Amino acid sequence: MERCAARGAPEEERRVRANAREYNEKFQYASNCIKTSKYNIVTFLPVNLFEQFQEVANTYFLFLLILQLIPQISSLSWFTTIVPLVLVLTITAVKDATDDYFRHKSDNQVNNRQSQVLIGGVLRQEQWMNVRVGDIIKLENNQFVAADLLLLCSSEPHGLCYVETAELDGETNMKVRQATPVTSELADISTLARFDGEVICEPPNNKLDKFGGTLYWKENKFPLSNQNMLLRGCVLRNTEWCFGLVVFAGPDTKLMQNSGRTKFKRTSIDRLMNTLVLWIFGFLVCMGVILAIGNAIWEHEVGVCFQIYLPWDEGVHSAVFSGFLSFWSYIIILNTVVPISLYVSVEVIRLGHSYFINWDKKMYCAKRRTPAEARTTTLNEELGQVEYIFSDKTGTLTQNIMVFSKCSVNGHSYGDVQDVLGHNVELGERPEPVDFSFNPLADPGFQFWDPSLLEAVQLGDPHVHEFFRLLSLCHTVMSEEKSEGELYYKAQSPDEGALVTAARNFGFVFRSRTPKTITVHELGRAITYQLLAILDFNNIRKRMSVIVRSPEGKIRLYCKGADTILLERLHPSNQDLTNVTTDHLNEYAGEGLRTLVLACKDLEESYYEDWAERLRRASGAPEAREDRLARLYDEVERDMTLLGATAIEDKLQQGVPETIAILTLANIKIWVLTGDKQAPGSPCAETAVNIGYSCKMLTDDMTEVFVVTGHTVLEVREELRKAREKMMDGSRSMGNGFSYQEKLSSSKLTSVLEAIAGEYALVINGHSLAHALEADMEVEFLETACACKAVICCRVTPLQKAQVVELVKKYKKAVTLAIGDGANDVSMIKTAHIGVGISGQEGIQAVLASDYSFSQFKFLQRLLLVHGRWSYLRMCKFLCYFFYKNFAFTMVHFWFGFFCGFSAQTVYDQYFITLYNIVYTSLPVLAMGVFDQDVPEQRSMEYPKLYEPGQLNLLFNKREFFICIAQGIYTSVLMFFIPYGVFADATRDDGAQLADYQSFAVTVATSLVIVVSVQIGLDTGFWTAINHFFIWGSLAAYFAILFAMHSDGLFQMFPNQFRFVGNAQNTLAQPTVWLTIALTTVVCIMPVVAFRFLKLDLKPELSDTVRYTQLVRKKQKPQHRCARRGGCGGGSRRSGYAFSHQEGFGELIMSGKNMRLSSLALSGFTARPGAAWIETLRRKKGGESSPDTAAKG
Repeated sequence: MERCAARGAPEEERRVRANAREYNEKFQYASNCIKTSKYNIVTFLPVNLFEQFQEVANTYFLFLLILQLIPQISSLSWFTTIVPLVLVLTITAVKDATDDYFRHKSDNQVNNRQSQVLIGGVLRQEQWMNVRVGDIIKLENNQFVAADLLLLCSSEPHGLCYVETAELDGETNMKVRQATPVTSELADISTLARFDGEVICEPPNNKLDKFGGTLYWKENKFPLSNQNMLLRGCVLRNTEWCFGLVVFAGPDTKLMQNSGRTKFKRTSIDRLMNTLVLWIFGFLVCMGVILAIGNAIWEHEVGVCFQIYLPWDEGVHSAVFSGFLSFWSYIIILNTVVPISLYVSVEVIRLGHSYFINWDKKMYCAKRRTPAEARTTTLNEELGQVEYIFSDKTGTLTQNIMVFSKCSVNGHSYGDVQDVLGHNVELGERPEPVDFSFNPLADPGFQFWDPSLLEAVQLGDPHVHEFFRLLSLCHTVMSEEKSEGELYYKAQSPDEGALVTAARNFGFVFRSRTPKTITVHELGRAITYQLLAILDFNNIRKRMSVIVRSPEGKIRLYCKGADTILLERLHPSNQDLTNVTTDHLNEYAGEGLRTLVLACKDLEESYYEDWAERLRRASGAPEAREDRLARLYDEVERDMTLLGATAIEDKLQQGVPETIAILTLANIKIWVLTGDKQAPGSPCAETAVNIGYSCKMLTDDMTEVFVVTGHTVLEVREELRKAREKMMDGSRSMGNGFSYQEKLSSSKLTSVLEAIAGEYALVINGHSLAHALEADMEVEFLETACACKAVICCRVTPLQKAQVVELVKKYKKAVTLAIGDGANDVSMIKTAHIGVGISGQEGIQAVLASDYSFSQFKFLQRLLLVHGRWSYLRMCKFLCYFFYKNFAFTMVHFWFGFFCGFSAQTVYDQYFITLYNIVYTSLPVLAMGVFDQDVPEQRSMEYPKLYEPGQLNLLFNKREFFICIAQGIYTSVLMFFIPYGVFADATRDDGAQLADYQSFAVTVATSLVIVVSVQIGLDTGFWTAINHFFIWGSLAAYFAILFAMHSDGLFQMFPNQFRFVGNAQNTLAQPTVWLTIALTTVVCIMPVVAFRFLKLDLKPELSDTVRYTQLVRKKQKPQHRCARRGGCGGGSRRSGYAFSHQEGFGELIMSGKNMRLSSLALSGFTARPGAAWIETLRRKKGGESSPDTAAKG
């Protein structure tokens, strides 16, 4: 990332003094101006040309142009090279300039945003780019944060403020930030203007969840953490105003640090083409050397006898020097084996494919009015070769919207609607949702489908009442009331919001709270409970509790948490109920729902008072405070009574499970790398596992799901080793008469794990992944992960996401695709071969960094299986045909050299040479490259296995290239020697000799155009009107131009250029010529037809079988396959627990720091909606690119 201002040496620490620009400027900190553009008006031309000539092909053609400007060796006019070269350079420059213009436009839009800056004791409107480190700026509600700020004070009590971090991490729930107590009272402009505190902190870095520093003010120092920081890209919500001190600006902000460097991405076909160009150049040099040696020998043996009327050119004094000049002449003549029009055509085809993606109505989201967008034109064919997909979770797979779906109360499960026969009713067949009109405080957006739960509430079922009472009391949600009865809940996690909203709709409305009370409206009756204690949540406890005193004086503990924890803490008398509830939990977890268990316990007054006193002493203990509190919490949370369980649906985006299932069938491996819930208390493994089950990445049929949570290098290594051992043990008994060793040797695999039987999954935590990615363990981790069907990495940093992608790229040599929606996905998106951004409500950082963007994950299926596969197919067919037709065209000169004294004489006239690739053969191959398809789009989606040839790179590789040039050379041999043999003895109708140079040239050229036109007709699999027009139109254009160039009219206008008047007409009027052309065409084409017929009959490809099936079933109705919904397997029970919550919020509530002093009208607080032969090749490929092999290399 470039900076708008110069930077000094790398920082070791940052020192920032408030309201002191002169002091801060001596450190040369970056300004708040950002620059993502590459060029300006002065640097564009030199920099862009320098970049373009780094392409091997462009340098090659520039070299040829220089050769053609030397008259002694040039046998072709310079314009045959300079025109197409300038065209290519211009087209590319215009495209680059357009892209950079939009970058400039985006930069200007951001840099010119307005912000209120405190300068000289007065608030002034300043552009963002003029904000400096050390400035104090004022933010107002719903404004974007301009830079990374230290929060000084706010309109909220105790310096609290609420921010939305969707731009950073894709999460739409509110985050709480708090000013340090010493600055939270700086509420007016005058005191802020006098504030001269100095911050010493860490240097700029990309860690979104960490910040360490110290504030020095009034001879005191105060520790600073991430809770005190407002990061650029956040939006201030539900807070009237706040003031902040700029600590990091512009490119130093964590948002921009996570953007990473923009990498120039090239497809594997591009890299292969560069290699092939070098090979062809080597082949060209070899042909030039052969012909040059031939020229030197001919001139020495034969040419010397004709010096009288065929003298050597001026400056040529020996046969050897003549051969040297002949070498360069032949380099020029034979350069058309790689014409520059190849690169123009490739760009045109890619542009066409990009427009097809942009215009695809089936990838248009009407709800958000967002079309799919190809933001690059250079990677389309790579979309047809993807083997690994790395996906973010929140906002990409899920909507980050939690829905109260089901619950179990006192052994009765609610949430399924059943018909009269007792069968569950599917969602589309369900009746109207439950009517909550009886409750004036109900949330109109809440829906529940089982009326029996409401009936239980209204009938006064005490268990159901106690269940919802717990949900209305045991939480850390804050309530706001804009007007009477208009409630807004501020939940720090969407899980809590969903549970409290459910209780609200069923008549237990959480109304308000103070530091010591909670007011709940229970079925219309206001009841205030005394809040005695909040036993806060953390990742070790996996539960939270509240202790309240009812108006009747009863003290009760309410607890909710993970089933694995709470079920062990129940009173033994709950065993029968526990068994029933456990069955319900299995059912919910099997559906991918996030579960919590609810329990309560009555406390004696005397016991509570003793316990509370011990709690008070432990809270004030200077040492081992956390351990003492944990022991007290553990003591009171025992022998509880089970109330039931909740099941929340983390709503997936529409079509996610189906998309993942189909992509898996296409042999694409999907890894989920989720960076959300990075707080210390977040149970990300459970969350990730549940998402894995709900989106069908994980299934109950899997042999085992390995969860790696080690905190040290040794622990992680041991867990990975055990996972590999279990996979290998399972493989040793795979049956079918083969032992494990036999299976391994038959596959010729280098990695033992490639031969495993069974399906496994790997879930790994962020802190474990940090060790797994170390140099001495990364290969072990990769081998273990690649042997698994699904991999989920949770609580990972943006840098770790990129490292995982880079690891797979490094060792597996496979095409990777990363998809995400937040700024924390940018590094991953830029590192992968292909980056996809999800556009919509969660910000635009990921989209701006991406190569392709659309609004829903399900469109990825169509992008890869339809557009990607077609793009790869078309590009491969285009390249195969292009190399074929140009070798057929060029090699004729090579054979002719042996019959013209190696004089570098061309077979065709120079106009044919110029127009062959530009006019005669360009449009038909373009039409094939843009429009061709082997099977219709519906079949591409129905048969995902059609995608595998791209992954295995079967359609264009070095082998296919050599086959193409072999066919081209074969064609050129026939193209030259058949007319040569005929013309040796042929006569015209009038008995005159037929053989003359121009007649021979016309015959060979006509044969060539017809043969390559017939060949492209054979290669075209999908005929459109455009294909017909271009193929037959190009033939017609050839004859029209041929006759025009041999006409009287052009001769009279340009007598020196068009001397052979009537030659074409006279030649093509001879039946012998047409018989020669027909014979040449048949002999060139028949072997191809015969080979393809035999291949289709004896060894058809999957696409051939699909086309045949389509023809057979053309009159039948299309048969749709319905995906079976899998039930819960009979394996060991897994926990569906997942609760995204942050530790420490309970203490904040009990302190009263987040309580409002007055009711402020808040706006905007609503959660925004956010083939066996293939297998053989695959095994061979896997063996060649295993991590072991790569590591040794």
